Amino acid sequence: MALFDNHILTNLLPNDRSLLELHLEAIDLPFRFPIELAQRPVTHVYFPNSGLASVVACGVRDQIIEVGIIGRDGLTGCAVLLGSDRSPNTIHMQVAGSGFRIEADHIREAMRKSETLRTSLLKFVQAFLQQASQTALANGRATLETRLARWMVMAHDRVENTRLPLTHDFLAIMLGVRRPGVTVALQKLQASGLVETHRNVIQIKNREGLEAIAGGFYGVTEAEQERLTGWRSIYRR
Repeated sequence: MALFDNHILTNLLPNDRSLLELHLEAIDLPFRFPIELAQRPVTHVYFPNSGLASVVACGVRDQIIEVGIIGRDGLTGCAVLLGSDRSPNTIHMQVAGSGFRIEADHIREAMRKSETLRTSLLKFVQAFLQQASQTALANGRATLETRLARWMVMAHDRVENTRLPLTHDFLAIMLGVRRPGVTVALQKLQASGLVETHRNVIQIKNREGLEAIAGGFYGVTEAEQERLTGWRSIYRR
């Protein structure tokens, strides 16, 4: 079995990890790879080693907005872990990477066999729900500049690269705003020396400055995730 860069797999108890290892499949996760489709049965749970998955809430008339991101800190398939077989959200890869996946039935069986495995996986579910809650708070109460800074810091935590392959169009869709608003917000961040924008790439130049703009909308989720799962970004002070 290949080495795990995924935090959840790495930190499982050996006996719990052995319940999954036999059924884990190494997989490349290219850009836009569909991990889950809204209201369709979830066939696999994914453990990213690298890259970034975007969790998107879907409404009527093609209304969508991102409600969370998952990288090597976590796993997908929260609905499966909670006893369901589908979700109203979609998940796709926004930054290409790789990882492991396991069939939903295999992880259900492993959770039935081990209470400690079940507890470990559900702790991440709780952490992700906290992230989604803080995202809702930021969407409703923070300025676009603050939301954008928060998103970039959170992505940086998981991708661990200062160059983020992102377009203005994508950020507008994910943040639920119009493209010109994203462009203006990025121009402000660039004028302050915090980022540089290139074609389809945003480069972080001053993370501490972005954290300052994100303010209290960054940190609550991260502290809770550390408490629950032990994961802490190498960039957090």
